Amino acid sequence: MGRMSGPYVVRGSVSLPEAELIWRFSRSSGPGGQHVNTSDSQVELRFDLAATKALPAVWKARALERLASRLNDGVLSVRSSEHRSQWRNREAAAIRLAALLAEATAPPPRPRRPTKVPRGINERRLREKKRRGETKRGRNARDW
Repeated sequence: MGRMSGPYVVRGSVSLPEAELIWRFSRSSGPGGQHVNTSDSQVELRFDLAATKALPAVWKARALERLASRLNDGVLSVRSSEHRSQWRNREAAAIRLAALLAEATAPPPRPRRPTKVPRGINERRLREKKRRGETKRGRNARDW
């Protein structure tokens, strides 16, 4: 079999170090033949977010805050069992972990600068309202 396609880039030049990834394998649930009873194809990937030195301090603080509900003693855990092969599940779990960390470490969005509605747009809206009202008034059956 080939090598894994790591290192898994979080964002920019920051990637997940292979030494800090804890892999665990178990049997996948669900239907299958005789092979499924003997192969440990489900993958659980754990990453100690609280103790890592791979992420910059600002990113780490941001990730710890945003992923607080998913962490168990500072450890982020991701499972994958959608593929039949352990290898592909490993790839999927690592990619999912990197994507999760990329989203959690992203800078907060810029605050919205409030803007006024342009006068022309407001006038056009009022003209349309008036025209629509005239059309509806023209449907009134009182004049018959």
